[in-house]
Amino acid sequence: MVTTVLRGLAAASLAVLPLTVSTPAHAEEVLPLSEAVSRLPVDTESRDGYDRDAFKHWNAGDDPSDGCHTRSEVLISEAVEPPTIGPRCRLTGGTWWSYYDVTWVTSASGLDIDHMVPLAESWDSGAFAWTPERREAYANDQGAAASLVAVTARSNRSKADQDPAQWLPPAAEVHCRYVAEWVGTKLRWALSADEAEVVALRETAASCPDQSVTYEPAT
Repeated sequence: MVTTVLRGLAAASLAVLPLTVSTPAHAEEVLPLSEAVSRLPVDTESRDGYDRDAFKHWNAGDDPSDGCHTRSEVLISEAVEPPTIGPRCRLTGGTWWSYYDVTWVTSASGLDIDHMVPLAESWDSGAFAWTPERREAYANDQGAAASLVAVTARSNRSKADQDPAQWLPPAAEVHCRYVAEWVGTKLRWALSADEAEVVALRETAASCPDQSVTYEPAT
């Protein structure tokens, strides 16, 4: 009898508990490019106080035990044909596709790792207010495939620290992808865009009706 009563009380107490559904704190979002552009906060930019050394890179990477720093880890992960990894993470062989200029590359030494949104541009757009730890996380971000991109040194140095109002990849057929990855990176890191940049992004987005932007806010 006592057991029956206790079971009844337990069932009753469970019945009044509110039903909760846990959701990820930083859920991935997929948006049409034009809508993603509209979500960018618009603000003026300033390079005052910028120092590239404020962004520690390259660090020990996502796996400090592998002996490879971030640059090498990105090269390994983005290789179409994997390189041989030698002592001290020396890479030989391998093949990469530099999508900025639609070029095959067969030597790691011919590649740069581009910050999709350059360090200087990120500073102008909000990173000036970050902690050193967050700037380091940004500069070595492998949590999103678009954040760091293996491309030819030639195309990366042509881009330098310019935003899409000033520079787009030489291969016109990749402009939709490039702008989507730029916008996704800014949204991921809650970075702003200036007026000229937004105008250029909107113009490109208008030509890319089927392009989507996928991003997950950085922790």
